[in-house]
Amino acid sequence: MPVPALRRLSLALGLLCFIPHGFAETWPAADWAMTPAAASPAIEALETYAFPTRDDDSRKGIRTDALLVIRDGQIIYERYAGPTKASTPHLAWSVSKSILATTLGVAYGKGLFKLDDPAAKFYPPMNAHPQVKIGHLLNWASGLGWQEGYEYAPVRSSVVAMLYTHGRSDMAAFAASFDQAATPGTRFLYSSGDANVLAAALRGMVGDEAYKDYPWTALFEPLGITSAVWETDASGTFVGSSYAYLTARDLARIGLLMQRDGRWADQQVLPKAWVDFNRTPFANYQPSKETEGDAVPGGQWWLNVAVPGAAKPWPDAPDDTFAALGHWGQALYVLPAQKLVVVRYADDRDKTYSHNELLKRVEAAFAPTAQTAAEAK
Repeated sequence: MPVPALRRLSLALGLLCFIPHGFAETWPAADWAMTPAAASPAIEALETYAFPTRDDDSRKGIRTDALLVIRDGQIIYERYAGPTKASTPHLAWSVSKSILATTLGVAYGKGLFKLDDPAAKFYPPMNAHPQVKIGHLLNWASGLGWQEGYEYAPVRSSVVAMLYTHGRSDMAAFAASFDQAATPGTRFLYSSGDANVLAAALRGMVGDEAYKDYPWTALFEPLGITSAVWETDASGTFVGSSYAYLTARDLARIGLLMQRDGRWADQQVLPKAWVDFNRTPFANYQPSKETEGDAVPGGQWWLNVAVPGAAKPWPDAPDDTFAALGHWGQALYVLPAQKLVVVRYADDRDKTYSHNELLKRVEAAFAPTAQTAAEAK
């Protein structure tokens, strides 16, 4: 049914509008509605943690470039540091994987693939691995013998070779060339290679011509995202593992979409079943010493859930918290019950930063109950 003109106007102005779900919600149009939270000791404590005084030349300690908090679809807190501004598309690093998964969700909703489809159906180089399915890749469970180490182990690192040396011209083909080290679907092994095979498979799903603009036509444009840059390798495949750039405000739009179960105003951009899959722990995940304290893998998103053998990764955050996470402290956190979306861009070069600590302070400052209590004083 066509959207009435009055509703279109209210959406364009970023005002509250009534939707079929029976309650009022705020959605960003060209920009976000802003209702800055009043200064408080809790916000001061958050800023002390996120924006510490530091030597700009130092690669140690916490360096937050952007911190943005959305509650109920409105900006309630926003701060930038260094060269980063509200208009700066920031490198998302592995947050790109979750953006890719969200883009794939649109294709899934159109019936272009199923989770149990072989990856080779859409990307022929995976014929060497006929048992690997799209769902396996989404759970980082392809079983390919990948080594994800970064600058700390560059000689052995598969991802360093893929992004910077002999794999860089065709990253998906490089990932597909690895031997099968485990039966697909039986173990979790974090892999940027899996993400880039997915990015290549997307081209097979939608066709060469549509693929060039697909993240924009399928996801970014419906959400009003205008800042996105997504690099491709020399083969024309999006570097789904690493090289998406968005402003903090535009990344927050993806968080709001996920917070609201794939719905954007009156449009169901993603099937709710896809969001449920993203937020479901990989069934065969086995915690280990190497993963101690890490978030639990879902469908290219990270979950704050307890699993057999491991406690909840972020004990001070709600159980339903999930996140897109990237190298050097990039993060998009979604707290559905609190109606909060948090974007953090950063350049943390050591292991000082704690997801749990930031989320604890964000919740203390901005969760609806905390804010209501503060306003009542």
